[in-house]
Amino acid sequence: MSQDNNASSTKSLQAVLEIIEPGSTFVAIHSLAGDFSNSTHRVDGRAPDGALFQVVTRRYAIFGDYDRGEKARREFKTLQLLKRHGLPVPDPLYLDDDGAILGSPGIVTRYAPGQLALAPPYPAQWAETLAKTLARIHKVPLNDANASFLLDGNSEALWFLKSTAQTPPYISAHPKGSALWSAIVESLPNLEKVAPVLVHIDYWSGNILWDNGSISAVVDWEEAAQGDPGIDVAYCRMDMILCGLSEAADTFLATYEQEMGRLVANLGFWELAAAVRPMFSPDGWISESPAVERFADFVDTAVRRCRF
Repeated sequence: MSQDNNASSTKSLQAVLEIIEPGSTFVAIHSLAGDFSNSTHRVDGRAPDGALFQVVTRRYAIFGDYDRGEKARREFKTLQLLKRHGLPVPDPLYLDDDGAILGSPGIVTRYAPGQLALAPPYPAQWAETLAKTLARIHKVPLNDANASFLLDGNSEALWFLKSTAQTPPYISAHPKGSALWSAIVESLPNLEKVAPVLVHIDYWSGNILWDNGSISAVVDWEEAAQGDPGIDVAYCRMDMILCGLSEAADTFLATYEQEMGRLVANLGFWELAAAVRPMFSPDGWISESPAVERFADFVDTAVRRCRF
């Protein structure tokens, strides 16, 4: 058995399995690759008939003043919504928003087999599939009944504006920070009004699982929100460009716009908003060549989009 200090106890995992599959027994627990911020594990169980099955426990890390129970409810309900519309996401099985069984607030989902594709062998097809899946997500109907638990996506994507009217120091310190900040401040009052859609907020290749050339699951929905669809398009494009996949980023944009039947409004603005994230935490992201140069080009292009 593989287990670490962040994993739930065997007793609690047995209790979870009993709820999901009465009469089943705990077999093993494994840390999952790609677990960037929360405590996520695959749990193996054995059903009464002897068949093995796998679920995933996801417990939320303490981060600022975030309500972890709210995160659990939001992700669980978002997965339910997406499943009802046939999207490739993990099956939500159990919500433990007070941590009564898992030990801290979290959820349990069916294990979705698949691997990350951070260096795709066929970038154009990869980008097309990512774009078509994102378009399907953005087409999920929202109403008061099914969207009340979602965050305000525009506000979440503009997190860096919440606590200051001045240029944040991590933006000022970057060679492209002045141009980025000026373009954001100038563009914000003139943004095109766009009907809000379901946005992931963190749609990039590290949150997409692939199996046999198809997307098996889009994961990490804890910050699910309703907002401008350009938020997801911009962030995914930035990831591709920083990875040296600029042609794939263009294919992604063209495919997405074709699927949606319209151009992405406010794209340059949301690309600049996306670029604040690596400015805030550059190490291992935009701290070395060629990412330094790719990032500079990305910001320059976004500034030009805003001004022309």
